[in-house]
Amino acid sequence: MTPYIAAIDQGTTSTRFMVFDHAGGVIGAHQLEHRQIYPQPGWVEHDPLEVWARTQEAIRVALAKAGL
Repeated sequence: MTPYIAAIDQGTTSTRFMVFDHAGGVIGAHQLEHRQIYPQPGWVEHDPLEVWARTQEAIRVALAKAGL
């Protein structure tokens, strides 16, 4: 089996998942934005269930793009 490295980038506005080959090349990636919730001035929140769902979808799509 060929070894791969994968990473989740959970940012303020989106979730990204990337799969890399042994040489460091990107073989699959997917990014999804998530909703920003502003309960009061200066605050920002995210729905954890939405973040989790987006993370799972980003992983699923990136792995498919990589053929894995």
